[in-house]
Amino acid sequence: MLERTNPTERYTRGFAAAVIAVAALVLAANAGPAGPAERAERTERTEQVTGQTSSAPSTPSGSGASITSVRL
Repeated sequence: MLERTNPTERYTRGFAAAVIAVAALVLAANAGPAGPAERAERTERTEQVTGQTSSAPSTPSGSGASITSVRL
């Protein structure tokens, strides 16, 4: 049969669980996506290691080169 736990033990377990939950949330919040400078730096390093660049075409914004702006 299960024994009753001491209230102090229950509060201690609850407090420990709350501390662990807050720590996990803080770590998850700080592990967000990289900023633009960090992304560019990682891309440069990847290109140096692999020797390949991205195959996606780059068009400056506002150049009128998008498919939706072409009129027939």
